[in-house]
Amino acid sequence: MNRLVAGAGLFAAFAMALPDPGDAFTGRRGTRVNPVDDAVFEVIARTAGSGADYWCGAGEYASRALHAAWTARIYIARGRGPSVTTGRKSAVQFTLDPAAAGITPAPPSLSLNSLRVGDSMSVQEARSHCPMQPVRP
Repeated sequence: MNRLVAGAGLFAAFAMALPDPGDAFTGRRGTRVNPVDDAVFEVIARTAGSGADYWCGAGEYASRALHAAWTARIYIARGRGPSVTTGRKSAVQFTLDPAAAGITPAPPSLSLNSLRVGDSMSVQEARSHCPMQPVRP
C-alpha cells in the first residue's frame, strides 16, 4: 500500500511541474507557447510548422505576454526539435536575452525556415509573419 501512495505522490509532483495546457498562450497561426524557464519560451506548432508559424508565435508572445517593445530582438535558443513542455514532436525555443539563454547571436539569415540557434528578428518583423485579421465593415 505504501508503494501505491508513494507512486501517487510522485505522479502528482510530476504533473504539477508541467505547465497546464489550459494556461498556454495561443497564437494566430494555432501555435501554443509555454515558458521553459525564466529566459526561454517554446513555440509549439499544430503540425510540423513552417518558419512563419514559429516566428509569428514568438512575436505575438513577446509582444502580448512579455510586453516586449516592437524593436526588441527575439533569438532562437534551440532549433526545431521535440517540445520539452508538452512532448509534441515539433517545437522551437526562443529568448529575448541571448546571454541568459547561453547562446551567441548569429549574423542575419535570409532563410525564414532555417531556424538555427542565434537567428533573430525584431518583434515587429516576427509579427509580420502572422496572418492578417479580416477587415470587418
